[in-house]
Amino acid sequence: MKQAVEFIKCSPSQNMTILIKNRYPIDQHPRIAAQVMSYNHVHAEQVGFFEPLFQQQAVARLRMAGDEFCGNACMSLAAYLAGEMALRPGDIADVYLESSGTPELIRCQVKRMEERYCCEVRMPVPTMIEQGIMRDDDDGDLELGMVRYPDFLHLVIEAEQLDARLKKRAQSIARLAGITTGASMIGVMLYQPQTREMLPLIYLPKLDSLVWERGCGSGTASVGAYLAWKAQSKMTASIKQPGGRILVSANGGQGHVTSLTIRGEVEIVAQGMAFVEMASEMASEMASEIAKERESEIAWEMTSEMESEMKVR
Repeated sequence: MKQAVEFIKCSPSQNMTILIKNRYPIDQHPRIAAQVMSYNHVHAEQVGFFEPLFQQQAVARLRMAGDEFCGNACMSLAAYLAGEMALRPGDIADVYLESSGTPELIRCQVKRMEERYCCEVRMPVPTMIEQGIMRDDDDGDLELGMVRYPDFLHLVIEAEQLDARLKKRAQSIARLAGITTGASMIGVMLYQPQTREMLPLIYLPKLDSLVWERGCGSGTASVGAYLAWKAQSKMTASIKQPGGRILVSANGGQGHVTSLTIRGEVEIVAQGMAFVEMASEMASEMASEIAKERESEIAWEMTSEMESEMKVR
């Protein structure tokens, strides 16, 4: 059975992101995401869902389909909400969000431009950063930075050449880490220090999704955090990716990173309805829930009218 879902499609550095406005049971998120991400559907690299709020300070809550944290998706949601505020070009708004993958409240500063939005996000800082070596008799040892967060892991690999052989090896590493760590998301960031170029690979074990993304906000943040940690100082860099540049600023000292922000541009490219296949029992449950919500709304409206009449009398 097909059902219409309301979506917004955004382009943060061409890391195409779909936001689903309807609320669905969490166990159905992967099923819906797999459909709308596909080439013959709306098509994107990742999907996030609107969710009920937990904290009063936030204006919206985002849950990614793989239950991960995503900086670019946060920027996309902040840009959409800023658009709903009817900002004029040059106007700036602070938007506070809740997100899967982190208990922290995410602050997004959004500036309206003519056709797009410039967003700066205060990112969660890593819980631990360390260096390790991947042993391989055939391809040789590979030094990497391990940037750990409460629910996900990024691996930073610095290399002079970001070639096909290294990309293939990165894919194997991502899948292996997905099996051994239990993290909701594994990122492998191939980074060329001289040119400041990055190729981001994201693996979501829950969805079995392995994607070379056009741009990755959280991956950019992890590269910045790793470089600041190694230098034990502040750093700011514009990281070039296939879809454009993302600016990262990090402050490293005393063995850890104390602050981390990214800045990039977001364009809202589409908005409307899409149709997805739903399990029949799920569709029946949703129809029942919608009916109950409508009954509650009608009851509330009737009560309000009666109270108004009593006040007039």
